[in-house]
Amino acid sequence: MLPVFYQHKVQYYETDRMDCVHHSNYIRWFEEARTWLMGEEGFGYPQLEALGIVSPVLKAQAEYHTMTRFGETVVIETQVDSYTGTRIAFSYTVRDQATGALRCQGKTEHCFLGPSGRPVSLKKACPSYHQRIREVLGLD
Repeated sequence: MLPVFYQHKVQYYETDRMDCVHHSNYIRWFEEARTWLMGEEGFGYPQLEALGIVSPVLKAQAEYHTMTRFGETVVIETQVDSYTGTRIAFSYTVRDQATGALRCQGKTEHCFLGPSGRPVSLKKACPSYHQRIREVLGLD
């Protein structure tokens, strides 16, 4: 899958006393970019949740490189790294839009849970959703 690019304008409330974006906001930006990617590619959370499936975060990782400040716009390069039918992983690269400076890199990993809260395979539980992800990844 080719990466997609999501823009986020840094808000004042996202900064801290050191006049830079608080580190926890990068994880929020990963979520914004991920949900945008999924919606744009036709396998968004609303469709998944309508089928009774949720996708909690199992792992979140962020490596911070340079500070982001209020008023800047960042571009978050996002892509699906892997998909097994029971898990999906994404990677993120956050860069300053104006300079291209690397701000942060990260990864998240998610599983799929059915209505009972137990892990499910999308291939069995939601075949059309599973098929769409495979198409987007070029697996079919």
